[in-house]
Amino acid sequence: MTRNIGNLERLIRVIAGLAILSLMFIGPQSLWGLIGIVPLLTGLIGWCPPYAMLGISTCKK
Repeated sequence: MTRNIGNLERLIRVIAGLAILSLMFIGPQSLWGLIGIVPLLTGLIGWCPPYAMLGISTCKK
């Protein structure tokens, strides 16, 4: 798994993932907040499977 997400996008994904996950505790309090795990994990790992399939990379080379 080669990193295919740049640093700025990783930061944005982690923040968005945490914000979506917070919906499980604040706000509507539904299980839909678990969707926030996806951007959180891809941001932490630095690898996005759809980007890899499409040959997209936002990393600086």
